[in-house]
Amino acid sequence: MKPFLLITTRDDERVAAEEHASYCHLTGLLPEELEWRRIERTPLGHVDLDRYSGIILAGSPFTVSEPESIKSPDELRVEQELASLLDEVVLRDFPFLGICYGIGTIGSHQGARVDRTYGEPSQAARIRLTAAAQVDPLLRELPAEFDAFVGHKEAISEVPAHLTVLASSATCPVQAFRVGSNVYATQFHPELDKQAFASRVRAYAGYGYFEPDEMDTILERIDAVDVRASHMVLGRFVEQYARADTAPPAPRTQAAEPGRAVAAA
Repeated sequence: MKPFLLITTRDDERVAAEEHASYCHLTGLLPEELEWRRIERTPLGHVDLDRYSGIILAGSPFTVSEPESIKSPDELRVEQELASLLDEVVLRDFPFLGICYGIGTIGSHQGARVDRTYGEPSQAARIRLTAAAQVDPLLRELPAEFDAFVGHKEAISEVPAHLTVLASSATCPVQAFRVGSNVYATQFHPELDKQAFASRVRAYAGYGYFEPDEMDTILERIDAVDVRASHMVLGRFVEQYARADTAPPAPRTQAAEPGRAVAAA
């Protein structure tokens, strides 16, 4: 099988390692089947799409909607590299799944408005599929309603007509969308189970995702929810797009170093 590519931008070593482990666990992929690139520290460079079955862009402490004047040089570089990658991804309608930061990145690339109108504190949200999602190849096997973990300062507030909205919640109207036939994005986190979400909450206390004195209450509520249906997004993405590799393996452009990657919504 051609590997999938996981792109992350987290600079907290523990959170990065946990994030990578979560993706391996919930996609069912072995580390060698999920090539990992941490582009907050190493430029992405050219991505040969023909080497991969699909691409996953993970969440990030980076934001789309903040002014460029307060963004670091690395964040601005990352934005430019992802924009170039998405030019080709969208043109080829290549299998792609953007999560949290990913939905803002793809949305902005496609002309959506990304701002702080529909931010959600760290919590479990009730996600509702749209009619379009119920016939969508990736999401149609999910329940019409399910719980998923969220935590984001920004979200899409206006959607261009060519984006197909696939899911929403009471406080965030765009929880998932599709561009073309194979480019997807979710605002919610299908890669987080209860343990991973609790660790993420602790790591980001004081970062503006929730009031610090609310952390204990958030952690208590985690045990009361069942987010397993949200994990199906990752499993279905791999199941739908895994492709046979008929060519000799190419050398990796960046060695993945276990235990080094990031954090946030």
